[in-house]
Amino acid sequence: MEFIGRVLAWIVDPASWTGSDGLGIHVWEQLVLSFLALVVAIAIALPLGLRIGHTGRGANAVIWTANIGRAVPSLGWIGIFFPIVLLLRTGSGGFWTSLIAFALLAIPPIVTNTYTGMREVDRDLIEAGRGMGMRERDVVTRVEIPLALPVILAGVRTSAAQTMATATLAVVVAGGTLGVPILQGIRGGDDVKLVGAALLVTLLTLATEFGFGALQRAATRRSNAAAGHRPFKNAGEVPLPPAGPM
Repeated sequence: MEFIGRVLAWIVDPASWTGSDGLGIHVWEQLVLSFLALVVAIAIALPLGLRIGHTGRGANAVIWTANIGRAVPSLGWIGIFFPIVLLLRTGSGGFWTSLIAFALLAIPPIVTNTYTGMREVDRDLIEAGRGMGMRERDVVTRVEIPLALPVILAGVRTSAAQTMATATLAVVVAGGTLGVPILQGIRGGDDVKLVGAALLVTLLTLATEFGFGALQRAATRRSNAAAGHRPFKNAGEVPLPPAGPM
């Protein structure tokens, strides 16, 4: 209990949050990196998932590629892109490398869930929309996306939580984040700083999980009300069977 008290005292101490190496800076770096990586992932994964979910064409290729992204750990992507970013002389090599790595980490769940959510929409509703004279774009935006939104948001929720939890790895390429005090605690044998920083990462990840969870539940209620039938069997991240031969 005494150790926990010291950890909490370190976290709430204003001195821990001030200065160029304070917790305030590192929490901000963690939030910005995680948010931007998620935005990039959504910008790439959502259109892909919507397209293959609506048309069914190219699904194997896209999902196979996404599965490769899942197989490579974040440190692997960082190791691959750091030399490339340095060669391009983009300024803050650590930040850009981390942004690319964590965006790639966040893409697969969004692609998977978007595709699955779109394919689970009742085909009768889609045909009814077409029968009412809707164009394909209208079918996607007015029928499929509203009904698939809970499953799509579940993928975004998974990606957001994963990114927030692993963003600390940016420290290995001088990318900042709460990985800095964690590494300082390891190197200096400062268990209070190590555990305190790790606790902050945990709290940020839980806040991200609960925040997106609330959005998902709200979307589920609206989707069920709009559809007028029972909800999707599973509004969480839906695992897909291995992609077939390309």
